[in-house]
This record gives sequence, structure tokens and C-alpha cells, in this order.
Amino acid sequence: MQICARPIAALAALVLTVAARAAAPPAPPSPAGDFHQHVFSPQAIALAGPAANLQPLDADGVVALLDAAGIRKGVLLSTAYMFGSPRFQFDDELARVRAENDWTAVQAARFPDRLIAFCGFNPLKDYALAELKRCAGLPGLKRGIKLHFGNADVQLDDPAHVDRLRQVFAAANSARMAIVVHLRASIRNKRPYGVAQARIFLDKLMLAAPDVVVQVAHLGGSGPGFDDPPARVVLATLAQAAERREPATRNLWFDVASIVTPDIAPADAAEVARRIRQIGPARVLYGTDSAQGANLRPREAWAAFLRVPLSDAEFRQIAQNVPPYWR
Repeated sequence: MQICARPIAALAALVLTVAARAAAPPAPPSPAGDFHQHVFSPQAIALAGPAANLQPLDADGVVALLDAAGIRKGVLLSTAYMFGSPRFQFDDELARVRAENDWTAVQAARFPDRLIAFCGFNPLKDYALAELKRCAGLPGLKRGIKLHFGNADVQLDDPAHVDRLRQVFAAANSARMAIVVHLRASIRNKRPYGVAQARIFLDKLMLAAPDVVVQVAHLGGSGPGFDDPPARVVLATLAQAAERREPATRNLWFDVASIVTPDIAPADAAEVARRIRQIGPARVLYGTDSAQGANLRPREAWAAFLRVPLSDAEFRQIAQNVPPYWR
């Protein structure tokens, strides 16, 4: 009896394929949350001006983007700090800051099981502590604060700035409010940013808030992309401190918002992976940043992040991370 080899070969190939799929670890799941996301009110868009090319983006828009990426949770970081930038002068500045914070809280409240809002302000302003206290007393803003050192032109070389920031960090700690900090110093003003600034952050600011999460945005940079040599020096300094388990890093977390793009160079992707391993994947959060203009949307940003040479287990760890301020 003649046996046809072709069906047998095809069957064998099918068996091998099924076995390989069964043996392979499952693909990394979608992140549990997008822990760095922004919404934009008409007032914020008007402030940014036409050159920023911002479009209205409210909670409905953000949730639609999260749904497309299979992401359940989102943290809306208020952009109220923009109204306190030294680039602008308003007679009613504090009223504008409060209005933006309140608008962001209203957006998060539309999806109470999916979104939370963080309060934003310029930490160097005379009203900073008062606005922090006000936000701490509001259910929609009490989870945390967002500080943007670049926008506020914070200079960690200035002892007066450091003293003020220590007050803000200590007040957030007392109110049990997490802190998300855009640590990158002003690029526009060419402020110094390197090992010295990273050490001041660790040795003076972090120790003022020992009991709450401090989340360093953009892995210490600003994005989009990883091509920022000073930021890479700061990230290396912070990651090495975390690897040494310095006391200041006990509640230090990082988000990866907008740092990994689809065209990231292999050497840069390898450096991102190395720093994440020094920090520890359990302290790294997924984030998108501003889903505007040429910035990646959550689904595309997560796909880009998967280009980093981490293991499936490391990706799964990052995907499942939920910071204490959400629990």
C-alpha cells in the first residue's frame, strides 16, 4: 500500500506549530493602567496657542483611547501648572489654576471606576501650599499632585527653590498625596541637569516625602523619544541609587510616558532596558503622556514600548503594576 507523504508532513508541521505555541509564554497583556495622561480644557488650549496644535480632549476622548488599547485605568494629570509658568502673567492666575484643576476633577468624576485626577500647580508660587491644601480636601483631587519642574523653571541649584520644594513635598506627604514630578529642568532656559541635580532630588526632596509615592515622569526626561543626554545621566543616577536600595528610593517609582518611540535605536532601547532592570520592573509604570498631535496614542505607545529588549515576564510585571495611590 502506498502512503502519501504530503498529508503526513503537513500534519507533522501542524503538530509542531501547536506544540510551539503551547510552549511559548503568552504575549504581554495590555497595561492595567495609563498612569500619565492629560486632558485639555478650552482654556488650556487657548493658553498653549496655535503653535501647540492642541485639540479639545476630555474624559470621553481619553477613555475611548484607553478602550482601544485594552487599558482599564487612567490618571489625568492636571495641566493647571501651565497658568503659573513664568512665561505668563495673569491678574487672576490663582483663579485660573483652580478652575483648571476643578475641570480636570470633573472629567475624572465622569468615569469614577476608571479615572482619577491629580492636582497641578507651580510649586514655587506663593499660593502653592494653599492650593495643595485645597486639593487635599476635595474628593476628586486628593489622590496626588503633578509638578512640572521645566514649566515652572525650577532650579535645583537654587537653595531657595529647594527649600520651597521641600515644603511642598512635606505638605503632600502630610496629606498622603502622591507626587508625580516632571523632573527635567527647563530645556528652553538651558538649565543644568545632571548628576548634581539628581542627587539634590534624592537627598533633599525625596527625604521630605518618605511616606508617599513619588513618580518620576518620562524616566526623568521629557519625551517624545530618548535622545536627551542630560536626562539619561539623571536616569542613570536615579536607577543606580534604586539598585543600591538607598533609603530615598523606598517609594520612588518611574513612568515611561513617551520615552520609547517606534524608531528607537537598538542601543537606546537596550539602555532603557538596563535602567528598568536597575530600578526594578515592579516600580515602573506605563504611561502615554499627551495624546495630541504627533504623540503616540496609548495603543501605539504600548506597542512601541514592547520594542525594548525586556523579557516577557518583565513586560507582564510592568503591565500589571498599579501604584499604591490607586488602591
